Amino acid sequence: MRPRIGSRITDKSAPPDDRAVRQWIGPGAFVHWAALRDWIDESYPGVFEPDWLYGGKNRGWSLRYKKTRALCTLVPEYGRLSAVVVLGRAEREKFEQRRYAWRPRLVKLYDDAKAYIDGKWLTVAIASTDDLHEAMELLAMKRPPPSSGHPMPGTLRRTSGR
Repeated sequence: MRPRIGSRITDKSAPPDDRAVRQWIGPGAFVHWAALRDWIDESYPGVFEPDWLYGGKNRGWSLRYKKTRALCTLVPEYGRLSAVVVLGRAEREKFEQRRYAWRPRLVKLYDDAKAYIDGKWLTVAIASTDDLHEAMELLAMKRPPPSSGHPMPGTLRRTSGR
């Protein structure tokens, strides 16, 4: 029996490796997985040590990027990729300042997210290059990369318009 779209990797015996993630999320989503991981590594050199977390049989495995505060958590789901980004008070103010620069889908996700004591938890689906670039822009807004000569995500060439 095939897993349902969105199912998590729940084999708790060991964190998944790249091969297992690629098989689970599919080759298209894996391109975005690898690109986002590479962008984080290049944009924040030596800042984050990604950490696999097992959230139990319902939540499965996720890959968290955190130093003192979390940048994001990547969630490999069957047939797709999502990134969980928590926006605290300061980040929500920044988001609101740029509200009309974001794509409508992200604004709706933001507006529909419940505000908790630690912020709004956004689960951003990454299914296209535009989704990937917007996720990078969201992460760079949350925590600007140190000056390292790497392009900000907004300067990356898009494959289609907003």
